[in-house]
Amino acid sequence: MRCIIGLGNPGKKYEMTRHNIGFMVVDKIASDLNIEVTDHKFKCDYGIGVHDGHKVMLVKPQTFMNLSGEGVRPLLDYYNIEMEKVIVLYDDLDLPLGRLRLRQKGTGGGHNGMKSLNQHLATEKYKRVRIGIDRPPEGTTVVKYVLSKFSKAEQPILGKVVDRASEATIKFITEPFEEVMTEFNGDVDG
Repeated sequence: MRCIIGLGNPGKKYEMTRHNIGFMVVDKIASDLNIEVTDHKFKCDYGIGVHDGHKVMLVKPQTFMNLSGEGVRPLLDYYNIEMEKVIVLYDDLDLPLGRLRLRQKGTGGGHNGMKSLNQHLATEKYKRVRIGIDRPPEGTTVVKYVLSKFSKAEQPILGKVVDRASEATIKFITEPFEEVMTEFNGDVDG
C-alpha cells in the first residue's frame, strides 16, 4: 500500500494557510481519486482506497505540525507500511511559490513537522514533495508568515501548484519515483 501524508495543522483556524499546503494537496488527491479521509486512528485522519489496482492511504496528522510524527509512526506500524511506499507533502520556505522539489530522502532542515517525522520514523529515507511557499516579507516572522493565508493575488498560482503536486503524487502510486521526479521537479509553468 502506498501512503501519502500531507502535513498541516488541524482546525478551521488553519485552513488555507501556508503551513497547510500539504493538507490541501491531500484533499485534492482525495477528490481526484474519490477517497474519503474520514477514518481516525493514532491522532491521524486517513482514508484508504484503490487507484489503478494499487491500494492507497491518504493521511492528515491531527497533532499539529510540530508533532506530526507522533501519529504517523503508529499508523504506519499498524498497517505495516514500508518506508519506500511513503511520500510526504509539505510546505517549504526556501522555494518560491509555484515550485515543487521532489526528493528520495532528506533532513528536516528548519521544518519542525519534518523533524518530528524523522525523529519518530527513525529515518530520513522516505519520499517527499516540497511545495514552495516563498520567504516571509521583511519584518514578518516565520511563524506569523506560515500561519497566514495565501493572498488573493497568490490564489491562481496556489491552485496550479496544488494541482501539479497532486498529479505528481498520484503518478508516484503507479510509476517509478525517479521518473516522477524528472517530470515534476521545477516550477508549475515549466
